[in-house]
Amino acid sequence: MPTVNATRPFVSPLLALTLAAAACGAGAQPGAPIRTALDPTFAPQAMIKLGGGVQGFNVDLGEELARRLNRKLDVETTEFSGLIPGLNSGKYEFLLAPVTVTPERAKALLFTEGYTETNYTFIGRKGVPAFAALEDLKGKTLAVNKGSNYEGWARDNMAKYGFRFEVYGSNADALQAVLSGRADFNLAGSTVAGWAAKQNPQLVAGHTIKTGLVWAIPFRLNDKAGRDQVSNALKCMKLDGTLARLALKWYGYEPAAGSVERTVSPGHGVPGTEHYDPTPVTPKCS
Repeated sequence: MPTVNATRPFVSPLLALTLAAAACGAGAQPGAPIRTALDPTFAPQAMIKLGGGVQGFNVDLGEELARRLNRKLDVETTEFSGLIPGLNSGKYEFLLAPVTVTPERAKALLFTEGYTETNYTFIGRKGVPAFAALEDLKGKTLAVNKGSNYEGWARDNMAKYGFRFEVYGSNADALQAVLSGRADFNLAGSTVAGWAAKQNPQLVAGHTIKTGLVWAIPFRLNDKAGRDQVSNALKCMKLDGTLARLALKWYGYEPAAGSVERTVSPGHGVPGTEHYDPTPVTPKCS
């Protein structure tokens, strides 16, 4: 089980500088604990357990990576806004939190290949007819989380497809609107949708919008060796079905053939993004 630091211990300024300088070198020493972090408020990727500690897809992913690298896992929980600054300062070796690979981020970070697609999925009540095309949303009401990408999509597309949408303070509230009949569908991330349907048999995950984006594990630009090592482990987890099994456990669905959970990149990183290394790689799996 990972060690979870819910609070930050005191570290002297001199020691902090020493640690940062060491961490910002060519990667952590073999066998040293993996220092990483995530935001524990994003189910099913990471969430606080009632008995203490954290659980979720990304927690299991980190534990499996640590096992394959023969190292211990030291996970700190913190707000998402502090994760990338913490990585760049040398506080963390890499981030376990789900980070969407965007062109802007790919300029400033090294990414492994993707491990989960970040698509959008509509969630409806069980027994309500699903729809096959976005044009079928005409006259429907969507419930979305305030300030989310899904609110932005709804605002940008409401006139095109003829639906209306309502904004809620949390996605849990948006789901409740669907359950109570105040909204026809909730629009959320595919992993969140799968988790919600898995937890509540009255909900069904339906039509999915493909974004072409993925989550991948970010490293500092100067830690190519670390990135490549973890990337190799991810390739092996795809080849032996580990990532697909984690998706089924936490998302409630089996990744399709050709999905990022099953497809091994020919090089290291996300193809088509900056700092992607296209050099062909033969995974070394134990």
